[in-house]
Amino acid sequence: MEDLFRVGVIANTHGIRGEVKVFPTTEDPKRFEWLEEVLLDTGKEKISLEIQGVRYFKNLVIVKFKGIDNINDIEKYKGMNLYVTRENAIPLEEGEYYIADIIGAEIETEDGEFFGTLKDVLETGANLVYITEHEGREVLLPVIPDCVKEIDTEKKKVVVHIMPGLMD
Repeated sequence: MEDLFRVGVIANTHGIRGEVKVFPTTEDPKRFEWLEEVLLDTGKEKISLEIQGVRYFKNLVIVKFKGIDNINDIEKYKGMNLYVTRENAIPLEEGEYYIADIIGAEIETEDGEFFGTLKDVLETGANLVYITEHEGREVLLPVIPDCVKEIDTEKKKVVVHIMPGLMD
């Protein structure tokens, strides 16, 4: 299971005192208010950054990290991802799961036949869509009760009903 969850991307700097504009990739951008720290993925290592202050501007979160007081100290991290550990993730309700826990899952039909592998999840306004690889091509499966019948995060397996028209 995945132990790190992406909560944002540093979009740009904000001012000269080390603040950054973060594009949130989390369901609840307000979570930055109660987060104490995030992990910055530099590509080579993950650096723990303590959150000192948070405010909002349009669709962005302006974050101030403790100990970073100059634009030059943070500018090199533009475009880099911010993560939280599983312990700091938003708690799940009954029947919910973290998307990261099903990436790479085996997709199986109701008949028990291997269909493909879950490569990614697309978040649309109406519902999620599983991007799967089936026989060398990409197939999009809507995450609706008529199509997705069972999700087992422990076994990394998803059981689906292939609705007419999905394979056209």
